Amino acid sequence: MSASEEFVPVGKISGAFGVKGWVKVFSFTDPKQNILSYSPLYILRKGEWLELKVSGGRIQGKGIVMGIDGVTDPDQALPLIGCELAITRQQMKPTRQDEFYWSQLIGLTVINLDDQQLGTVDNLLETGAHDVLVVQDKENKTERLIPFVLEQIVQEVDLDNKHIRVDWELDY
Repeated sequence: MSASEEFVPVGKISGAFGVKGWVKVFSFTDPKQNILSYSPLYILRKGEWLELKVSGGRIQGKGIVMGIDGVTDPDQALPLIGCELAITRQQMKPTRQDEFYWSQLIGLTVINLDDQQLGTVDNLLETGAHDVLVVQDKENKTERLIPFVLEQIVQEVDLDNKHIRVDWELDY
């Protein structure tokens, strides 16, 4: 299994915090404090995923701060800034029917009801009302933003065959 398949990014270290070597974390989880419930976490250092033991954590202002075993002062925390944090796929909680992790959707081919290929999901955006698929069509060098609204726009998500069928025209 490749590293991109085995590890799912859940956050990024964004700064040092305090005198005890804690770090600020930008969490990709929803709600953001869920990142603190994963044990172990993995950190990407020099191209390699290493297990990381969290010694504590909490919401601090609008962000998350956490302590890491073995990191006891800010000088040890500074080289970690910018490092990605991840979990393994096995650590992900199962989803209910019609629920998906963003990481499951990225890379899927998007086709419309006429079997026309619209591109592949590059990433997703959170708009408040609903998530939006960012679909890249490399052949035509275009990008489409397609609302991820089940049954209205998104007709089918087929993880086994790696495609999403949408009610969306090529010229939208």
